[in-house]
Amino acid sequence: MIHLINKSGASVMLTERGAGIVSVVVPDRNGIMSDVVLGYRDEASYLGDGPCMGKIPGRYANRIAGGRFTLDGKEYQLIKNHPEYQLHGGPDGFADRLWKVLRSSDSQVLMALDSPDGDQGYPGAVHAEALYSWEDDNSLRLEITATTDAHTVINLTNHTYWNLDGEDSGSIFSHKLRLNASRWIVTDPSLVPTGEIARVENTPMDFRRAKPVGQDIKADFPALRYGKGYDNCWILDGEPGLKLAAELSSDISGRRLEILTDQPGVQVYTGNWLDGSPVSKSDRSYRDYDGVAIECQNFPDAPNHPDFPSCVLRPGETYSRTIIFKLFA
Repeated sequence: MIHLINKSGASVMLTERGAGIVSVVVPDRNGIMSDVVLGYRDEASYLGDGPCMGKIPGRYANRIAGGRFTLDGKEYQLIKNHPEYQLHGGPDGFADRLWKVLRSSDSQVLMALDSPDGDQGYPGAVHAEALYSWEDDNSLRLEITATTDAHTVINLTNHTYWNLDGEDSGSIFSHKLRLNASRWIVTDPSLVPTGEIARVENTPMDFRRAKPVGQDIKADFPALRYGKGYDNCWILDGEPGLKLAAELSSDISGRRLEILTDQPGVQVYTGNWLDGSPVSKSDRSYRDYDGVAIECQNFPDAPNHPDFPSCVLRPGETYSRTIIFKLFA
């Protein structure tokens, strides 16, 4: 565990397991400090957990249909961890590996992972690095880079679950969410993209204006039935580059989270299957909808959709993506 602390006493705890975020302790409107990310009591629980709690999934975050793709005319069969797809890089993906700390201080830590050629079925040996910086304004900056020695595909993000009232405070249905997105990616019942891009107008997928997470989550809408809640990718509006992707807020605590990124999309997962997760920091198992993951990333199944943003990484190139979590009270 690596502890980062800023001048106000707000802190972040990280783990080498999956280069993950274990805790983020920040004040509410009354200055009371609370941990606002979900996590487990025991370090061992972070290995092989279904929720992928707080970690960096890879080599390809999200779903790849059939666990296969074609690159430069050659088909690659990945190791699947679901009958219909590979999820988050397979059964032994980046999230379950021990990353190596290259350097650390009170405000910054750099971790690295080497993934060999053929890892989970992917071509090319990849070197990935994750640089976390904890600022005095309660901004947690994550810069992810990667290089390869052969053509491959890559999609890296962070899978932290947020609850701005405190990790043990129950449902996030009353949290208000706004997304800088007017389009979303339609999926089949297994949550794999069909290739269709849809507008959010007049659907439960419209978060262009802030609304409670739970307002439409039980609506009779295919995407919400498929996932038992939100588990979908939105396409961020605006030009490429670092921009505001999402805002999450709670009227109860007064906390607000801004998420900025240069990734093209954001996957919102409302913790629809948290029941039965390992024992939490508050000595209980989380329940469904106790936290929301807002995962800035490339589009799911992009290796199989040429019209999606490219996820191909080639020798001599550097994959470089930034995600900033900025907290206010």
